[in-house]
Amino acid sequence: MPSWVYLLHPPRTGFVATITEDEAALMHAHADYLAALLDQGVLVLAGPTLGETNTGITVFEADDEDAARAVMLADPAVTGGLMTPELRPMRVRFLRGRED
Repeated sequence: MPSWVYLLHPPRTGFVATITEDEAALMHAHADYLAALLDQGVLVLAGPTLGETNTGITVFEADDEDAARAVMLADPAVTGGLMTPELRPMRVRFLRGRED
């Protein structure tokens, strides 16, 4: 199955250090969404980059670009208008425990 990555660009630098209560609530919903994708076998990995720029990285599998875009656009951090999403196709070439 094809792999995809979506990046979530935060609204400002230092986002994690300056998160508001409303933003934290959206990020909890985002975490719940990713946990559900993991349970469904869709998610490969996800997490934020640390430091001043807290870009979120989500690697997942979807049949095609339309399906991948639907997964990304359903993320509560996106639907809530908090994060700016960016979708790219990805070839997972090296992954511990995975044979090529």
